[in-house]
Amino acid sequence: MYTPKGRLDRDALIRQHVPLVRRLAHHMIAKLPPNVELDDLIQVGMIGLADALSRYEASQGVQFETFATQRIRGAMLDELRDGDWPSRGSRKSQKQIEQAVRALEQKLGRAPAESEIAEALEMPLADYQSLLGRVRGTQLVYLEDMGGGTDAEGESGFLDRHLADADADPMSLLKDQRLRQALVGAIDSLPERERHIMGMYYEQDMNLKEIAAVLGVTESRVSQLHSQSIARLRAKMRSH
Repeated sequence: MYTPKGRLDRDALIRQHVPLVRRLAHHMIAKLPPNVELDDLIQVGMIGLADALSRYEASQGVQFETFATQRIRGAMLDELRDGDWPSRGSRKSQKQIEQAVRALEQKLGRAPAESEIAEALEMPLADYQSLLGRVRGTQLVYLEDMGGGTDAEGESGFLDRHLADADADPMSLLKDQRLRQALVGAIDSLPERERHIMGMYYEQDMNLKEIAAVLGVTESRVSQLHSQSIARLRAKMRSH
C-alpha cells in the first residue's frame, strides 16, 4: 500500500494488520495464566507491528505479513519474559499435577482419569478442574529447567542434560532422534479427546473458542483438558 506520493502508507498497513495482531494475541493468551490481560498483549503486539513497518524492506524477499508475524510475536514474548511469566505458584501447581499423573501411570499402567488425578491430589474433581484452568499448562520445559545446577528435587537443569556441544557425535544425534520419537509416542498415548485437542491446537492452529465449538464444550473446559494433556506429556517425558 502506497500513498499518492509513492510512499508506504503506514496507517493503512497498520489498519490492515490489526486482525493479525488480535489473532496472535488470542492464540497466545490461551497459553497464559489468568492474570495476563488480552488487551495488554494486543497493545504490545501493535508496538511490534509498528516496529515491523519501520524495519521491513521488500528487497529482502520476505512477505510483510510473515515478517510482521515474527516481530509481533517477539514483542509479546519479550513482554511476557519481563513480567516473569508464568508465576511460581502456577509452575508449582503444574508440577504437582505432573507428579500425580506420573505416580498414577506407574501404579495403574495406563493414563489416569481426571477423577483419579483429583483423588491423588486429595481434592474434589471440581477443584482439580478449576486448578487446571488456573495453571493453563503449556510448557514441556519450564524456564527454571533451562538453568544450570540442580532444582529442588535434585535434578540437573535442562541445559545441563540436553545441550549438545559443537562436536556432537552420532550417539548424541541418535539420542535426540529418540527424544523426538518419545514425544510422538507420548502424544499418541494421550486419551483420544485430549489427543484430538492437541492436534487441533498445534497442528491446525485453532484457538480455544474454535476447538470448543467443534467439541461442543466451553472454552474453559478446553483449557482444562489442554493443561491436563501437558501434564501427562511432561510426566512421560521426564525420563528423557
